[in-house]
Amino acid sequence: MKLPLAYYGNPVLRKKASRVEGIDDELRQLVADMIESMDEYNGCGLAAPQVHRSISLFVTRIPHRDENDQIVSGEARVYINPKVLSYSEEVWALDEGCLSIPGLRDAVVRPMAITVEATNLEGKTFTEELVEFDARVILHENDHLNGVLYIDRLPPKQKKAIENHLREIKKKYS
Repeated sequence: MKLPLAYYGNPVLRKKASRVEGIDDELRQLVADMIESMDEYNGCGLAAPQVHRSISLFVTRIPHRDENDQIVSGEARVYINPKVLSYSEEVWALDEGCLSIPGLRDAVVRPMAITVEATNLEGKTFTEELVEFDARVILHENDHLNGVLYIDRLPPKQKKAIENHLREIKKKYS
């Protein structure tokens, strides 16, 4: 089932998400609905707060290039109670957008590589080392769990330039 999005201005996007305490059928259904919603909204990640659930969970489907250099959809991944264990000192800037902030994209500086630990839907803890775009998606979604939006990572001058657009989003979706 496609879930309704929380848009910029909704307080759920600014709240620190609660830890997931157990994996049950309700959580499995939420994950299935989040993956369906992420795909329907054409996102490569979706955090639970973006669908009005303030819990520490996000899903991703990060596109990649195949052997013919074509961009293909990645596999759906689930991150429950994720924790970023390390960040590279090397950083890079790339335009980011967010399903909760439609119509905006801006360059955000993030670490080039990270190590993340999380639990999957089977209840198993895993650790991954991710680089470049994959790391960026994880950091973006993980920020949502801490009440942080990518626009909060913009320099003041960039943020000032988008204030009118943000006001319009707030007005349209509140």
